[in-house]
Amino acid sequence: LFLSGVGLWFSWVKHPSYRQFYTRRLVRIYPTWLIVACLYYIPRIPVHDFSSGLNLFMEITLNWNFWLHDELNFWYIPAIMALYLFAPPYMELIRRHPIYRWLPVVMIMWCILVQWVTPIHRAVGHLEIFWSRVPIFFIGINMGEMVRRKRTIDGQGIWMLWIMFAMSLLSSVFLEQVRHGQFPLFVERMLYIPLTVTVILLLNRIFRRLPHWLNRVFAFVGALSLECYLIHIHFVLDKLPHAWTYWPTFLVCLVATLPLAWVLSKAVGWLTRRWLAC
Repeated sequence: LFLSGVGLWFSWVKHPSYRQFYTRRLVRIYPTWLIVACLYYIPRIPVHDFSSGLNLFMEITLNWNFWLHDELNFWYIPAIMALYLFAPPYMELIRRHPIYRWLPVVMIMWCILVQWVTPIHRAVGHLEIFWSRVPIFFIGINMGEMVRRKRTIDGQGIWMLWIMFAMSLLSSVFLEQVRHGQFPLFVERMLYIPLTVTVILLLNRIFRRLPHWLNRVFAFVGALSLECYLIHIHFVLDKLPHAWTYWPTFLVCLVATLPLAWVLSKAVGWLTRRWLAC
């Protein structure tokens, strides 16, 4: 989400058009989502009356049970589409009035309200997984301008990055391994914000020293991230033996998912070009 926000700022500065922005996002996500959603939901949701047919239609088009009941199948798709909906107004707002770059702080405050203010929690508390991801997305948009201007961190700043990285990583591991289930999840997800930012800044230093071919491999995998996300859990991981340990499961899942993701990407690309040419 952080990198997505950074990339959106570059796109908006180059072409500040609402129509072009929404069209490109829809073309990138929606065709792939429709194919996978049909393959997953049609065999699993029987249609026997108008209500069940409407439920199937809304699941395929909007994944609406995520918004209604916190159903987490493919939750990232409706979440990112909602964030894309608000991204252009936000980018135009901070371009005209830079003081609103502080809005991610308000978003973090909102996460606290959702968790502990009872009326708000009852109304939208089931969407905690969404609310806790919102700040990092808009922080990425805020940092997009610094990346575009190629601002750099002073050499001595690397120690601050390592300290923040170690603090956030060790805290997250401790909470997950020792205090799991004893605290609201959004607390740990707030730690993911400094963890994400520092990891990306540190990886930037690492990638600059890697061979060109290895960077191309990472770029290839990154370009298939949407397809991998949609395929790997329900179409690959669920088919693997549950008795396997973590690393064999991870490696087999990765090796099996990447070719399927590549085929899906090529098929969607071909269909999209045919559709746009009509």
